[in-house]
Amino acid sequence: MDNSGGPYLNVQALWSKVGIVRLLQLLFGCTTFSLVLHRAGFSAAYGTFCVFVWSFCFAVTTLIVVCDLTRLQSCLHNLSWGNFTAAFAMLAALMTLTAAVIYPLYFVNLNCSPDCITRNHKLAVSVCAGLLFLFYAVEVFLTRAKPGMPCSYMATASGLLKVVQAFVACIIFGALATESQYKKYVATQWCVAVYSFCFVVTVVVIVLNITGRAVTLRCPFERFVVIYTVVAILMYVSASVIWPVYCFDTKYGSPTRPSRCSWGRCPWDSQLVVTIFTHVNLLLYIADLVYTQRLRFVTQH
Repeated sequence: MDNSGGPYLNVQALWSKVGIVRLLQLLFGCTTFSLVLHRAGFSAAYGTFCVFVWSFCFAVTTLIVVCDLTRLQSCLHNLSWGNFTAAFAMLAALMTLTAAVIYPLYFVNLNCSPDCITRNHKLAVSVCAGLLFLFYAVEVFLTRAKPGMPCSYMATASGLLKVVQAFVACIIFGALATESQYKKYVATQWCVAVYSFCFVVTVVVIVLNITGRAVTLRCPFERFVVIYTVVAILMYVSASVIWPVYCFDTKYGSPTRPSRCSWGRCPWDSQLVVTIFTHVNLLLYIADLVYTQRLRFVTQH
């Protein structure tokens, strides 16, 4: 056997700070969905989403740990490993945060009746889910871009913000699909087109970096991203004005929540969620542009 490339197992990858954090992610990820499947239980779409998040993050983290341990990432020529791990850590942090909020909100009841054992299992799931999010957030902190050190694009603030922007857009799409009545006016359909266009381009930017194709583009990638970010800000500004007007103005909708509107199937609630996260994404795109310009200025000087 050829030993010129060094030992086959990269044990140091497991005992580094990031490696230990990933092992803790595996521990709490496995514990969380095991407790849910064993006794705590779940139901409806919210519970299914939580179990999917914990299972998906556990599976991908296992893949990353195995690849780091066996050095298999060197065989993945069509994948930028640094960009992939940075993007996944940010996505996993957002997904586990969402699950850590949803599960106790919908499934935990502090009342011990009728089954205290099930209640205790659900409380344990909530604690483990919170710790799981914490360890993914720690990985994002440890692998983020540091001044004066070479790094992957997805580890920079701009790259991490791209993941957050895409995640927030998914929340908007979820609200749109739940009785939002966006087809009622052409103006609100324009807003949906804004969300869709920006989401698609943001995902393309992420995929180009993860696959290592960004450096092969004929046009300067950084300039393309800056131009797109400016366009996205302008489009989101229009949506942040149009959507609330056509949903909450007395001429088109209702400024207050209808009293007969049932929880979970109320168009007004979905419209409010879209409004909030439209402004959140607008702020994220503005922060992205400010950071990119500041980084460019510092680099030039």
